[in-house]
Amino acid sequence: MAKGKVGKTVGSLGDYLKEQRVSARLSLRQLADQAGVSNPYLSQIERGLRKPSAEVLQQIAKALRISAEQLYIRAGILSPDDGVGGSVELAILGDTGLTERQKQSLLDVYASFLALNAAEAGEPEDEPDADDADSAPIPTENDPGSTTTNEG
Repeated sequence: MAKGKVGKTVGSLGDYLKEQRVSARLSLRQLADQAGVSNPYLSQIERGLRKPSAEVLQQIAKALRISAEQLYIRAGILSPDDGVGGSVELAILGDTGLTERQKQSLLDVYASFLALNAAEAGEPEDEPDADDADSAPIPTENDPGSTTTNEG
């Protein structure tokens, strides 16, 4: 039955959710009602068959009166290495003006930038910027093409 699972993090998320639900003395149906999700969907999350969105996790956390951050970490949305940091991810996840798809896209881009920076940190720089500076025109005060003015 394990091969039907979405992933290890989701499985542990489901176990954690069930544990929290039971300790809060809520039935599956009660929690589903309070979180605004369907009973079968919540059941699938608990069994590790579905990966919930950040928004759904936030609703579940609110209903269980637990930290949404903990659910994000268990779902693999946030890294536990982020610690108190990770404010970028939390800001994205908490932004009500973005759709779930937009939030996930931003999180993916942000993660790719972090990975790229981490990979580049171990490499010596080739200094390509010095070559680029030689070929770029340098605007002067008398250059009519210069757009740097301080008119107000």
